[in-house]
Amino acid sequence: MNIEDRVILITGAAQRVGRVIALQLAKQGAQIAFTYLDDEEPWQQTLADIEASGVQAMALPLNVLNPEQPQQVVDKVAEHFGRLDVLVNNASVWLADPFLDISYEVWRTALDVNLTGPFLCAQAAARHMLHQQQGVILNITDLSAYQTWKNYAHHSASKAGLVALTRVMAAELAPSIRVNAIAPGTVLLPDNASEAKRQWAEENSLLKRVGSPEDVAKTVVFLIEMDFATGAVYFMDGGRALI
Repeated sequence: MNIEDRVILITGAAQRVGRVIALQLAKQGAQIAFTYLDDEEPWQQTLADIEASGVQAMALPLNVLNPEQPQQVVDKVAEHFGRLDVLVNNASVWLADPFLDISYEVWRTALDVNLTGPFLCAQAAARHMLHQQQGVILNITDLSAYQTWKNYAHHSASKAGLVALTRVMAAELAPSIRVNAIAPGTVLLPDNASEAKRQWAEENSLLKRVGSPEDVAKTVVFLIEMDFATGAVYFMDGGRALI
């Protein structure tokens, strides 16, 4: 699928990796819709930066803890642009707690944001894509779906579920819709990350360096354009999964 003039919806793209994905796709001529959680996120600046690429753009608030909002957002995007070609499920929450300290509420938040949210967005988007007889869905997971991370039981379970969901969707929605996932490694450290954390990330990479959000964005571009790819998880981790 060519990216130019395609309508692409990216969840959670006001900042960080999602923002870079949105800007990369806008530079290649896609019409961009993206979601943000609340006004504390710099969504207005991201919207302006996307529009500066000369493409149409729209920003919509989305809290996937409200199960009705994903359908509403997807329908608004399809109505505004007249179609929906690509969905990138990027919105996520990162929670860390010892297993015995995870409350039911925190467990539900991890599963609802990281798994149920992508499910609801994909289900809504797929209906439009099947009507068009083509579409692409990309889910952003991470290495916790494959590795054992202490203190991340809820996060790991949600991301492993997203991998399983990716494969089932690919099987059920083919051949009209292709579905893949991307599993980044360390591509963007927190602003307050210590030098020790950076060194650890570098040492736990076969390439001995931290990646970048641009690495993920380039993988998104590849998976949109590569028409023979579906049902797979693409690691963008500098080889960390092998260590």
